[in-house]
Amino acid sequence: MAKNFRELRARMSPKAQQASAREHARLVREMPLGKLRAAREMTQENLARILHVNQSEISKIERRADMYVSTLASYIEAMGGALEIRAVFPDVGAVKINQFEELR
Repeated sequence: MAKNFRELRARMSPKAQQASAREHARLVREMPLGKLRAAREMTQENLARILHVNQSEISKIERRADMYVSTLASYIEAMGGALEIRAVFPDVGAVKINQFEELR
């Protein structure tokens, strides 16, 4: 018999609940493009229509490990977001790279 997640969570120790919440937050901050699209409740077909490409092109984009910044920016903007590129250094932290902002 399936159990309600809320019931299962309520029976978890506070420490386990905190660990679960941290893992959830990490997963929300880090995800591949296909999962991000799905989390935004968009299909490949929806995104393809917005970008004026075929659905197969969206599939290819989601499988690529390397692509143009402009392609990634268009993909993110079609979902209602904005692409920001940062460099992270141990001594100064994050630095936003603004060189690509003229692509918008």
